[in-house]
Amino acid sequence: MSFSRILTNICADDLAACRDFYVQLLGFEVKYDSDWYVQLGSPRPLELEFGIIKRTHELVPAACQTAPSGMYVTFVVSNVDEVYQKAQAMKAPIIQEPRNEFYGQRRFLVLDPAGCLIDVCSPWSEQER
Repeated sequence: MSFSRILTNICADDLAACRDFYVQLLGFEVKYDSDWYVQLGSPRPLELEFGIIKRTHELVPAACQTAPSGMYVTFVVSNVDEVYQKAQAMKAPIIQEPRNEFYGQRRFLVLDPAGCLIDVCSPWSEQER
């Protein structure tokens, strides 16, 4: 089996706040914006997409309209510390400050306005330890 597209969508109550969070923090571009769905695209020509859907929209089953838990979304960036500084300036709720992890990534954790746990990371080398 092959895929032509894989798209992550998160559920949110405040679409505008989530849209602005991802645009400001990670540089996403708004590809589509409505009162029930926002489609974001990466600023590079990689065709990476990220969606935000109104939590109470009819397309979201009632049993799944709860706050997110038991999952997180990872964004691999070129400079995690730079993004961390943006998150601090935005007064985003930081869950974990940047640190080098055993598996070769430097990461920090932040909550988006919908309460979704976001992992922002960059590879690091032994020399940076």
